[in-house]
Amino acid sequence: MHIVQKAERVARTILSSMPIYEFDCRECGARFEELTRAGASAACPTCGSDDVERRFSPISEPRVPVGLFGKAAAESNARRKEREAQRQERFREDRKRREKG
Repeated sequence: MHIVQKAERVARTILSSMPIYEFDCRECGARFEELTRAGASAACPTCGSDDVERRFSPISEPRVPVGLFGKAAAESNARRKEREAQRQERFREDRKRREKG
């Protein structure tokens, strides 16, 4: 069992370090993705040809902005400051009431 677990761990490490590349087949024109080592090539799954060209693929989609910007951010910060000031005031009033009581 120990050998099987070690083999699975090695396989996961290898797969996680091998990137997915996108290829165009020069023979049939098919575009496909293949998990290969850097610099390696892959046969076309459609026609089996080794005459393929690796394509440029962006690493990830463009970043989607998160959060607020500009006027919306300023308004949100102002509301947050107001809520915090109200909370602080309630805290002070509660403390005074406890000291008297």
